[in-house]
Amino acid sequence: QVRLVESGGGLVQAGGSLRLSCTPLGRAFSNFALGWFRRAPGKEREIVAAISRTGGSTFYATSVKGRFTISRDNAKNTVYLQMNSLKPEDTAVYYCAADSGSNLYALTREYEYDYWGQGTQVTVSS
Repeated sequence: QVRLVESGGGLVQAGGSLRLSCTPLGRAFSNFALGWFRRAPGKEREIVAAISRTGGSTFYATSVKGRFTISRDNAKNTVYLQMNSLKPEDTAVYYCAADSGSNLYALTREYEYDYWGQGTQVTVSS
């Protein structure tokens, strides 16, 4: 079973930046669709960003467009979420997700993903 490990979370002031990283244990990411989700206090988990299996297609939630960037580096077997201009509303536990299917597009729904990380806390202070 593939296990995903997130890192890079922490406490940051509003307007600051963080970069989250995710790597798999036991298998390469090269043929995986990848995504980032988050669960804010009192809310359900939601899609943040996603990238297709080949990296040719991306998706961003409206709330993070222009501020967050998802990218992948197959050579380093890592997917990133660069978060700029952070807002207190971005405070949440952020989860990395991966899917080994044959789709060609970015996946935006939880049920489309097979593998998940434990999550990393991001807290943005005002």
